[in-house]
Amino acid sequence: MPKFLNISNLKTTELIKGFCGKFVHAENFTIAFWEIDKDSILPKHAHIHEQTTQVIEGNLELTIGTKTKILKAGEIVVIPPNVTHSGKALTNCKVTDTFCPAREDYKFDN
Repeated sequence: MPKFLNISNLKTTELIKGFCGKFVHAENFTIAFWEIDKDSILPKHAHIHEQTTQVIEGNLELTIGTKTKILKAGEIVVIPPNVTHSGKALTNCKVTDTFCPAREDYKFDN
């Protein structure tokens, strides 16, 4: 059955200082719509999920494994499962992440 949602009506949750997200969950994946404050830090971590990170607005520095790159609006990266990654918002950013399988730990009441 289709599930139609308006992103602006989703609950916003601050998971990490400066990282405010809205989440859409399907059976096999999660989409996260982030608004990230300038200078906010994404600590080094890894997870079982395959992930894409697409920058919609701003500049986001990401370190994936041993490689560091500044992603700008219109750029996307695929992060394999279990690969350590971290980041820093060099400006205010809007970012869309997808995760497969679904992020059970990101399921909050909407």
